[in-house]
Amino acid sequence: MTIGCLAALCMGVASCASTKNVATLASLDGEWNIIEINGEVVVPAPGQTFPFIAFNAKTGEVYGNAGCNSMTGSINKNAKAGTIDLSALGATSRMCEDMKTEQQVLQALAKVKKYNQLNDENMALTGSSKKDVIVLQKKQPKVNWDDLSGKWMITQAQGKEVPQGMENQPFLEFNLIDNKLHGNAGCNIVNASLIHDEANPSSLKFHSLIHTMMMCPDMEVEDSVIKSLNATASFGALADGAVGLYDTENNLVLVMKK
Repeated sequence: MTIGCLAALCMGVASCASTKNVATLASLDGEWNIIEINGEVVVPAPGQTFPFIAFNAKTGEVYGNAGCNSMTGSINKNAKAGTIDLSALGATSRMCEDMKTEQQVLQALAKVKKYNQLNDENMALTGSSKKDVIVLQKKQPKVNWDDLSGKWMITQAQGKEVPQGMENQPFLEFNLIDNKLHGNAGCNIVNASLIHDEANPSSLKFHSLIHTMMMCPDMEVEDSVIKSLNATASFGALADGAVGLYDTENNLVLVMKK
């Protein structure tokens, strides 16, 4: 093989490798959680939804939630692969108690110029300096009503992490045959009836919620769990197999995991 042919072969291999790693608009398709902004992990404020953004590669439609307000807009679906402009996204004007995460999300999105795929589950949105300003994580598939069956450990309530090693670790157990809930809120046993509207697949309410009245040294976790259960109106899938419970305004009030 001549030197010229060898050089051409190497260039061809390099070209194929670089083409393989180039992200296309199709790779952005779907819903993504915003998990990192400017190098900092996103932690939603208590009672607020986790920020996310979604792309429709066929129509160019963009929608999502910045943490408090809904976002809508569009992108140029014919733009060069790997480039994107999100500076024209619009948002509703609802006021929440804590707007810090929302402001960070909107400011970061306005700086986005490019995107690249980090791995199968994560995408990076970068600015003009090529530095990651937002890291996205692919949203998990929707959870079905039947998936709720069984025992779930409560890991978060009212935006606060549930500490490990509690004497009575909070849990919820769903009996879908009898439509009953049984569990422990951190101190007391809880029971309730399950209400699910088949016309609304993600609907969930706890009817006639009752609990024992034992007093424990620290009732903060229990109070948060009971408040979350009373506010629950729907459920949805989160990352890593977790399930979130949401109130009537779609605020995340409780996180549970098997």
